[in-house]
Amino acid sequence: MITIVKDVQEKYKEKLMTPAEAVAGIESGSTIIQPLGAGEPPALLAAIADAVEAGKLKNITMHAMLPLANTLKTVLRPDLPSEINWESYFFSGVDRKAYKEGRATYTPNHFHQAPRIFTEFRKVDTAITTVAPMDRHGCFSLGVSVDYNVDVCRGARQLLVEVNPNMPRTHGAGFLHIDEVDGIVEHEAPLPELPLPNFNSAEEKIGQLVAEMIPNGATIQLGIGGIPSAVTKYLMDHRDLGIHTEMMSDSLMELIRTGVATGRCKTLHRYKAVIAFATGTRRLYDFLDDNPMIETHPVQYVNDPAVIAQNNKQVAINAALQVDLTGQCCAESFGVEQYSGTGGQLDFTRGAFDSPGGKAIIAFSSTAKGGEISRIVPTLSPGAVVTTPRTDVHYIVTEYGVAQLKGKSLNERARLLIGLAHPKFRDALTWEAKKIGLL
Repeated sequence: MITIVKDVQEKYKEKLMTPAEAVAGIESGSTIIQPLGAGEPPALLAAIADAVEAGKLKNITMHAMLPLANTLKTVLRPDLPSEINWESYFFSGVDRKAYKEGRATYTPNHFHQAPRIFTEFRKVDTAITTVAPMDRHGCFSLGVSVDYNVDVCRGARQLLVEVNPNMPRTHGAGFLHIDEVDGIVEHEAPLPELPLPNFNSAEEKIGQLVAEMIPNGATIQLGIGGIPSAVTKYLMDHRDLGIHTEMMSDSLMELIRTGVATGRCKTLHRYKAVIAFATGTRRLYDFLDDNPMIETHPVQYVNDPAVIAQNNKQVAINAALQVDLTGQCCAESFGVEQYSGTGGQLDFTRGAFDSPGGKAIIAFSSTAKGGEISRIVPTLSPGAVVTTPRTDVHYIVTEYGVAQLKGKSLNERARLLIGLAHPKFRDALTWEAKKIGLL
């Protein structure tokens, strides 16, 4: 018997199809999982929406984290027939609106457990994703979205990829071989972008305070927003920082570009910035393309607290919407209303605290709604989600200072946190603290 061996280009041509042909193999009643953020495939999503609108696809369930503009324009259009059951694992503005309208739901999770949740506790019928063009070895790079995506793609009954030359080819563990792919669609489109956020005076002060807490040679985790942007501004005089973070942003890119983040002192992946996904501007995506200083890895590795703890002087910087006087942090809901998600906050809070010389920081402006509301409250709002328990909280930072809560009694915590509140709320907080027996 003679075995005919096809080269990767032949296999590519055989699997190449139109978006409509690719989604024709998706069955009604099945589950589709798309990647996080900028990895979403616009042509495949549009074809799914068209199939739903034409009545060819019914009662499908779609799973995702942090969907962006392409999702909003296609499968989450409010005028689409209600045949898509949308399940989010981290809301963005896109599916948060759908959730408020009753068109979406939320599944609680820790980010580092997402791959296992998708592959062990959910059925994965079809995975869809954007990839960079195939290389001469027959490998596609998942580019900016490796996180849970690589495991989902390998665990799916059917894998459809959308080849986009604008997707950067990233180094690390985010590669799929042509033999793992069932259908290929070619579609050139700009990746969704998030502009570099500005910061106000309170956020700038917080950024300055946090930067002062980070020693030279530390490895940092940082997200996106006004405070992260302010933190990086005040890190520009630091030396030999390392990066081990779930999200690569434009701010972290600047630390690498300017020689501040060299990775020279890292314990794991020395001289490399380790990330699970990236979202930002086109400048960031171009920076990531074929850059050997950046390594993408699955989120069950990047966000594993035991892995994080192996980095000496790991500093985790995260945010909160509300913190009570015992230290409980809510970072994802307004009362019972889900706003975002747990993400990797607790992953990195625990990992950083267990790191030799590490620090876990929750940083936020002391007020919201133009100073009308205190984020530091006697007790969390009814139904508010405890993202980081008081037992895990290490440092709290507002524009009014820094409080270290580990080993502190409830009485001590209340006094320290009242001191971080805006002065106009401190008397009321003190009165409430006495009323509930904290002071």
